[in-house]
Amino acid sequence: MHTNRVSRARKRAAVGVTVAALAAGATAGAGPAVARPRTAPAATAGCSAAYKIEQKLSSGTTWRMCWRYDSKAGLVLDDVSYQPKGETKPIKVLNSARLAQIDVPYDDGSVEYDDLTGFGFAQGLVNLAPGECPGGTIKTVRVPDSWDPQHPNVGGLCTTTRSRGHAYRMQGDTANKVFQAQGKDLLVYTVNQVGWYEYMTEWRFQDDGTVNMNVGATGSLSFDDYDAGDGRGWPIGKGAKAYATSHSHNVFWRLDFGLDGSSKGKVEQYDSAVSAPARGQEAPTAKTTRTNVTKELAGDAKPYRWWRMVSATGKNKDGHARSYEIVPGPTTKYPGRSFTQHDVYFTEYNKCEQFATNNPGNCPAGAGKSVDKWVNGQTLTHPIVWMNVGFHHIARDEDQQPMPVHWQGFSIAPRDVTAMNPLTPDELAWQNGHWRPRT
Repeated sequence: MHTNRVSRARKRAAVGVTVAALAAGATAGAGPAVARPRTAPAATAGCSAAYKIEQKLSSGTTWRMCWRYDSKAGLVLDDVSYQPKGETKPIKVLNSARLAQIDVPYDDGSVEYDDLTGFGFAQGLVNLAPGECPGGTIKTVRVPDSWDPQHPNVGGLCTTTRSRGHAYRMQGDTANKVFQAQGKDLLVYTVNQVGWYEYMTEWRFQDDGTVNMNVGATGSLSFDDYDAGDGRGWPIGKGAKAYATSHSHNVFWRLDFGLDGSSKGKVEQYDSAVSAPARGQEAPTAKTTRTNVTKELAGDAKPYRWWRMVSATGKNKDGHARSYEIVPGPTTKYPGRSFTQHDVYFTEYNKCEQFATNNPGNCPAGAGKSVDKWVNGQTLTHPIVWMNVGFHHIARDEDQQPMPVHWQGFSIAPRDVTAMNPLTPDELAWQNGHWRPRT
């Protein structure tokens, strides 16, 4: 939680960053470490080696991207591409991807925070210990507008790999033949302190082409926020004297797709209708319809509804248009604000539209300061995706001390990006389409 006063929380976060930076400097020569911070030189045009992330996973898939650090959004990933085995060149997926806001309204109506644009999220980047980035590399980030100008460099960007369990399993033609593979991910993450909270911003790039975007909140419950009444808080500690104030975390992401190197992607919405069994049928029927989303849209996730971003130029080896499906995660939609009343927004690209709420960009007068105001009927030629995932935090005794991470997020999954599962073993590569067992 935040403290009730912005200045108090900001001061605490700034001191934390300063102490961590000093500690990192004191221990930099203490011997070899698995993931030692390294200072990046000043950014140059394009993507220099210091700002490039490239990882070939053991399954043969390579992810490539550039990183930079924004004074409000924090970590930004640009020019994200995916190259599974069998593809002769990288497949561009995203022009850019980043957080677009963390809106935190309190249940008692006392306060509402916009952590990215109004509460110093980016300046709260913290140093990571080597053990937090096992097997990987911790890159040093120069924090813009640092609260401690004497220590603007923070070892706060981890890039490493993780196993995620089974990627697939299939019984072969004979009982003693099993096809299985363990999936691998490239993990890129930072930790940013805002007040008493520490936000873990995590990007997981799977070897099958899926990208998972998550924010995990951890840290501490604020000692200043134990004054809620019953129904707006939860008693923490002995008896029912101190009620930790409940609140919401409404996290927004901004994705700028560039499939196959083109920003002129198409948006499609799919809805399936399920009907009762007709006479003579054993089961209900379902029919799926496609709607081309040609104008800006404020969309709501519903059962049997999904969206995809379709490449304007690229096709896979089967001749099917490449696309990425948007896969919403669990959410508690906050009804208190107009900008949180929808799950996804598709808007036409506008350079000034950078943050989902309290946008500081130099937009024309009357354009509005939040993403819902930008859905005004423009034709989509360069669509921007804004994803909203909410979490209602009613504290519990187990949230102290420290508070376990609670996650919220979503995914984008490849749909027809490759002709087959990119992890298909060579022995099964012939089984594409309507295949028949070998005799």
